[in-house]
Amino acid sequence: MLMPALCAAQDLTPRAYFPAPVSANTINLTYAFSTGELEFDPTLPITDSTGTIHAPVLSVYHSFNLLGRSASITGALPFAVGNLRGTVGGEQRSLTRRGMADSVARLAVNVLGGPALSLADFVKTPLSRNLLGASLKVVAPSGQYDSAQLINIGANRWAFKPEVGYTGRAGKFVLDAFAGVWWFTANESFLVSATEPNGATRTQDPIAAFEGHVSYDVKPRLWISVDINYWRGGRTSVNDVEGSQTLQANSRFGVTGSVPISRRHSLKVSYSDGVVIRLGGNFRVLSAGWQYGWVGRRW
Repeated sequence: MLMPALCAAQDLTPRAYFPAPVSANTINLTYAFSTGELEFDPTLPITDSTGTIHAPVLSVYHSFNLLGRSASITGALPFAVGNLRGTVGGEQRSLTRRGMADSVARLAVNVLGGPALSLADFVKTPLSRNLLGASLKVVAPSGQYDSAQLINIGANRWAFKPEVGYTGRAGKFVLDAFAGVWWFTANESFLVSATEPNGATRTQDPIAAFEGHVSYDVKPRLWISVDINYWRGGRTSVNDVEGSQTLQANSRFGVTGSVPISRRHSLKVSYSDGVVIRLGGNFRVLSAGWQYGWVGRRW
């Protein structure tokens, strides 16, 4: 039941509002490995739950001019393989889920300190010491979902996250601070059963999400970041009956590094772990990503 929500508020993405020259493009292929414990609602007869999740993600980024401001759009198609095990009603059980996860799109714009610039102007214009951006992330219900199963890869609902982000620079140090709210539509086909032939209606309250990052530029395109986040909210209800202990109030800590390989290729590696876990996944996550970038059309 919690699998689609494990990463709903767990973003740890430094430099998410850095501007780029107009018509900059990147293709990113990322692999993430997660392992750890699942903290279910105590009212459910599930204990000693652990799991591993393998998640390759293909994403595409494009920057453009939006009313004179630097803007970008990103689309991501994730795939997931999850192996979960635990004790259900005193009996050991395990399961595997494999398939497409919900797709993600993000529109971002720099409203302060990020004018839209051509490549020629961008390379000779110093980056502003203070940047203010805004974004909207949308998660579409395109992932694998079976209404007769309790645990799925997809959430069978839409999710929206408006966010504002501040980035400040002091010498080689960069400070990021982001604040947003996740909003969810209802899953109206939750857990079909003999008593609910059409499925129940599962809803979730909004989740407030905050991120902070401090990164250091070793040299151009080579940097390392220390990351932390916190999110709170997300109480769930089934047919308007609220779960007794479904409030999420969790935090994660991590590190991220970006290494240039050539003019157009780079690698990005990150690791994060739970600091405070009240409900959800107490997962350790290691990810590595390859990025290929260019400016203008290449086909």
